[in-house]
Amino acid sequence: MIQEERNTIETNKSQASRKIWVTFQKEGLHKYPAALDDPMLATGDEFDVSFLGYIHRHIFKFKVAIEVFHDDRDIEFIQFKRWLEKLYAEKTLALDYKSCEMMSDDLYTHIANKYPGRAVTIEVSEDGENGCIIDYN
Repeated sequence: MIQEERNTIETNKSQASRKIWVTFQKEGLHKYPAALDDPMLATGDEFDVSFLGYIHRHIFKFKVAIEVFHDDRDIEFIQFKRWLEKLYAEKTLALDYKSCEMMSDDLYTHIANKYPGRAVTIEVSEDGENGCIIDYN
């Protein structure tokens, strides 16, 4: 490897965008009231999702990535995960009756207050099957 290639590699490493990520899950209940009578949702055929208008349970799965500025535990994974879980355990945040997007926005507000000026990506899914990915930059 020639010196120019080494320099390019080192430059790429020093300018890389870095994030750490954690996952956790929480049980919650929600409903989508519009599904009961919106003709686009309550279709009466194989695409009918009117059942979403009633309270139902999910295991909401979260994946949260946050920007870090160096490679030596700028934010420690386990501490970050425990803090996120504590937000729900202590009822600082609630899941019930919210969409995945609403849950993501609520969670981001708390992360941005504790870790200002960092890019954050949040994924929230219903049972790991359907959900949202939101990038906050």
